[in-house]
Amino acid sequence: MELNLKNKVFIVTGGSKGIGEAISRAIAAEGGIPVIASRSIEATKNLIADLQKQGSESYAVLGDLQEEAQCKKVVQKTIKNYNRIDGIVNNAGVNDGAGLEKGPEAFRRSIQLNLFHYYDLVHYALPYLKKSKGAIVNISSKVALTGQGGTSGYAASKGAQLALTREWAAELLPHSIRVNAILPAEVMTPLYRKWLDSFDNPSEKEARIIANIPLEKRMTTSEEIAAMTVFLLSDKSAHTTGQFMVVDGGYVHLDRSLT
Repeated sequence: MELNLKNKVFIVTGGSKGIGEAISRAIAAEGGIPVIASRSIEATKNLIADLQKQGSESYAVLGDLQEEAQCKKVVQKTIKNYNRIDGIVNNAGVNDGAGLEKGPEAFRRSIQLNLFHYYDLVHYALPYLKKSKGAIVNISSKVALTGQGGTSGYAASKGAQLALTREWAAELLPHSIRVNAILPAEVMTPLYRKWLDSFDNPSEKEARIIANIPLEKRMTTSEEIAAMTVFLLSDKSAHTTGQFMVVDGGYVHLDRSLT
């Protein structure tokens, strides 16, 4: 399927590792230009170099998106280089384990880490998204729907991302800007691997998780999240907005008797 992304410009936050890297690669594979907004210097340099070897154009803006000024800088540099923004993929964040017992300060830091830049980046990019009739994809999490325990800040942020998805979809209807969210569940990323390795028996923990995934008893891949992302960015999903796409092999919604 031709997604018509050629030469279109998409900002991807956290776009050099894990799900974000897969999204950047998928955009490039479709002929689009990923602008990678990340604070991971080496990973970003390596990805840019690899995409260049493959003949794909990309661009990086390095810095901490927790700073409002950095979000503004990402937009300004993108416009300076390409004079257009066709879409935003809000992806950067981390499950930092800021639960109830960690206290108010940790909770506030978690919200800052995982939520505010979603708003800030879209705010500064909005004039250009209006011009292009662009698309926004917010990467949320199953935790927004299910809870997990011990991660109040992350769960609150992910729930807020879903609320913003519907709110922005409504607000931006007059400008034909579509806004959707993707909710991954169990995806094997470097951060997920690090979490598994924190257990005494990582293989046993991983096996227990996989046993609860109905479809094919396997984890979702980053590439499968990326495939849904580029579809939602493309004009092939031109009448899809305000939706929560749960790409998880049935983990959240199918009957527990299946596992």
